[in-house]
Amino acid sequence: MSGTAGGKVRKWPDLPWKVRLFVTAFGFLTDASFRRNGKVNRCLINLIDCKVPPSDRPVNGVTTSDTTVDPSRNLWYRYFVPSAAEAGRMLPVVVYFHGGGFVMLSPSSQLFDDLCRLLARELPAVIVSVNYRLAPEHRCPASYEDGVDVLRFIDEKPPANADLTRCFIVGDSAGGNIAHHVTARAGEHNLRNLQIAGVIPIQPYFGGEERTESEIQLEGAPLVSMKRTDWCWKAFLPEGSDRDHPAANVFGPNSSDISGLRFPKSLVFMGGLDPLRDWQKRYCGGLKSNGKEVREADYPNAMHSFYAFPELPESTLFLRELQDFIYPQ
Repeated sequence: MSGTAGGKVRKWPDLPWKVRLFVTAFGFLTDASFRRNGKVNRCLINLIDCKVPPSDRPVNGVTTSDTTVDPSRNLWYRYFVPSAAEAGRMLPVVVYFHGGGFVMLSPSSQLFDDLCRLLARELPAVIVSVNYRLAPEHRCPASYEDGVDVLRFIDEKPPANADLTRCFIVGDSAGGNIAHHVTARAGEHNLRNLQIAGVIPIQPYFGGEERTESEIQLEGAPLVSMKRTDWCWKAFLPEGSDRDHPAANVFGPNSSDISGLRFPKSLVFMGGLDPLRDWQKRYCGGLKSNGKEVREADYPNAMHSFYAFPELPESTLFLRELQDFIYPQ
């Protein structure tokens, strides 16, 4: 475990005061929004979930638009196009699944609109940011089904400037979990144009019944706690399931063999101050033991969701790793 001093585990990185204030407020309101009856107080969540509309005028060099896939389940995506595509340049397409514990936030949340805008400009790439159904109203596997349906939609109706032969499935936190499961399910479908070149889980949200060392030692770290993760798993997993359900514990006691599954190369981001790190390490080990290619990007001083804060030094490394993976030399 990284960051120890005098036997005491370091749990918080050195954060600018604005970031520390946001993280503290976000954690407090998240806990207040998660009700004991397993429901979410969405009015309270909205106090920290500032929404922004799409913009056909460039903002920081990127235009955005929203496309409906299935209005009956509010399935849509926000499309980010950087100025690099204005001259007709075809760019890799990143299908992005946002975090939020499976229960909150969306592509129109300021946090993820800013992040996807940054990724579109800096990589560069076109971004398909998916608005999947949220738990507990829609439990597993609803978000996985939504993700696959978006892949099928863009396979049939390719967005402008999207090179579908270079498609990367990306997600952060709960979205990293979704990215894995959508990629695993995509092989069951005959996609004519879209080719998945890689999957990039960013501090993916995995778990199990066991309490790992990182969960115990880093209890009290920013944004992620056992109480919050337990609540989210209970809200997301099928009724009656425990955390060893294969949606959570991908290579656990109830998992299936994926050695014969078509699965692209992976880039997995981890942080030394993330309580979920041990589950992420096990995930990487499980992929490798099943013969899958995995690259690990592990930042010792990074907390959960570090990538959402450009002020943090790891965010620069994060962008560089993504560029190298999507544009290999």
